[in-house]
Amino acid sequence: MDFANIASQLNAGTILPEGIVIVTLLGVLIVDLILGRSSSRWIGYLAIAGLLAAIVALCLQWDATNPIGFTGSFNGDDLSIVFRGIIALSAAVTILMSIRYIEQSGTALAEFIAILMTATLGGMFLSGASELVMIFISLETLSISSYLLTGYTKRDPRSNEAALKYLLIGASSTAVFLYGVSLLYGLSGGQTELSAIANGIAAANVSQSLGFVIALVFVIAGIGFKISAAPFHQWTPDVYEGAPTPVIAFLSVGSKAAGFALAIRLLTVVFPLVADEWRFVFTALAVLSMVLGNVVALAQTSMKRMLAYSSIAQAGFVMIGLISGTDAGYSSMIFYLLVYLFMNLCGFACIILFSLRTGTDQIAEYSGLYQKDPLLTLGLSISLLSLGGIPPFAGFFGKIYLFWAGWQAGLYWLVLLGLVTSVVSIYYYIRVVKMMVVKEPQEMSDAVKNYPQVRWDLPGLRPLQVGLIATLIATSIAGILSNPLFTLANNSVANTPILQAAKMASSQASVIITEQAEKL
Repeated sequence: MDFANIASQLNAGTILPEGIVIVTLLGVLIVDLILGRSSSRWIGYLAIAGLLAAIVALCLQWDATNPIGFTGSFNGDDLSIVFRGIIALSAAVTILMSIRYIEQSGTALAEFIAILMTATLGGMFLSGASELVMIFISLETLSISSYLLTGYTKRDPRSNEAALKYLLIGASSTAVFLYGVSLLYGLSGGQTELSAIANGIAAANVSQSLGFVIALVFVIAGIGFKISAAPFHQWTPDVYEGAPTPVIAFLSVGSKAAGFALAIRLLTVVFPLVADEWRFVFTALAVLSMVLGNVVALAQTSMKRMLAYSSIAQAGFVMIGLISGTDAGYSSMIFYLLVYLFMNLCGFACIILFSLRTGTDQIAEYSGLYQKDPLLTLGLSISLLSLGGIPPFAGFFGKIYLFWAGWQAGLYWLVLLGLVTSVVSIYYYIRVVKMMVVKEPQEMSDAVKNYPQVRWDLPGLRPLQVGLIATLIATSIAGILSNPLFTLANNSVANTPILQAAKMASSQASVIITEQAEKL
């Protein structure tokens, strides 16, 4: 076989964005090795420039004529492009928020950025992986980097405890997921490519066997851990409270987006013959996530733990789109994750800034903050109101789209539960806003009374200010000017062949099951 044939089969251009991230990662390490700590003033901008270049490369690959790379192991279709863009953009904003935080913690910035970009790389590969080995390697790249980031501030015992819990629970979930995909490998006759697995299972007629059901349950358990869905959420509150705040900002968006990308690709391609079964399981997960996340968040006194349970509830809302199994359902998932990126990172930017200035993240310490820091109060208020689904912010339109897609698919009681739990969530979001804005000057907390003078000229605070203002503007206008995002989400689903094929396979399976039932 000559070189031209090998190159055409590899089609390495499909991973050009990931290649840019790899080159940037190596550049960060080499520059830090040569210049040492003196490079910390601008090394973050180098990483952000590389991530933005990767996003531009993703845009240029939209509607590519041949998106399949590496003999079927990687699929650079429009669906993967959107998810990879979300992950890369969340990493870029996270780096903006990290510079001052990491410097103040006394740890090295270059190593932090390198590990974060490695996690970004794992998430981007996971979003397009269509082969079991590549899925597992990408998942482990993302997971191991996340464990390292969680324990990065090694002088903080809470960070060490969070990393250990995350590692132990994550290793268990990885083992469960790996056992599930190994069953798929065996049942399909030794296939590793996802579409080949589906064909092998259909040919062997084992879609109703016990082994296939166990594989489905174990795969869903692995996905549930990655998206922090109840009851696989045990790691989330402790990790959110103990890990460095920029790390959980990335995990809440980038890691969750990668998990949902894996869920869509794996479930629609490999499990179309048991679509009703996996939708039933995800319905149970969505109910548990929405109820547990929103109810337990009411009792939290730490802002980071409150957002942890909020993140669990948000995963429940997004699962409504997955359960719908329609074009509108998948589009609503993508749209909601796009706006969730801005509103969640805006909230975390405010929490980072408050903790840098006061050293606390307790909700009670935000009392009267408007008197001392109007910008931070405005940013946190808008992000929380958007997370609660208050119009006219982006979160309102995201939830409306999700609930509409669920209603169109006949998920009436699930949508009603989502509406009720959304109302519950508004209470604990509004409580924080009221505490910041309504409190009288004499009712200020001690942290706000001793609040330092607001300065932006300290090292690393300008990038944080840029990240805060950019996400604040996006959260404010993404709902009102949502048409481009709607169009992007709809086109990414309509232009993705695997989703259209999965719809046809699911409808054919329903017809076959109906005919068999009539014969009986």
